[in-house]
Amino acid sequence: MLSKPVLSLVDVKKIAAAAEAEAVANNWAVAIAIVDDGGHLLWLQRLDGTAPISADIAPAKARTAALGRRESKIYEDMINNGRASFITAPKLEGMLEGGVPMMVDGHCVGAVGVSGVKSSEDAQIAKAGIAALLG
Repeated sequence: MLSKPVLSLVDVKKIAAAAEAEAVANNWAVAIAIVDDGGHLLWLQRLDGTAPISADIAPAKARTAALGRRESKIYEDMINNGRASFITAPKLEGMLEGGVPMMVDGHCVGAVGVSGVKSSEDAQIAKAGIAALLG
């Protein structure tokens, strides 16, 4: 039987705190979602002033990154470069930049998705959270 690393609640809280700190430092109102490797929601927070829709978009971005084992921006770029049929890919609803997978020893342990500001800034927040855990 194979073994793989998994996120603990302590890990999730560390990621969330660092992502929140990055958002607050930049005065960005966002929703932050953290999912496990199967795209199941482990954490969701919506900072004050964040649009309600961001609480739906952030988990979708995170799930897309976890299931695809790649940043959600990859899918956005594919669609924008003419592969519009990719919109019909099953279970991938957050095909916008801002979802970032967490890889440990070649295993995806989960992903962070952020929504509320420019998509590149969403990704910046997600990566700041992940860096707090993985360096």
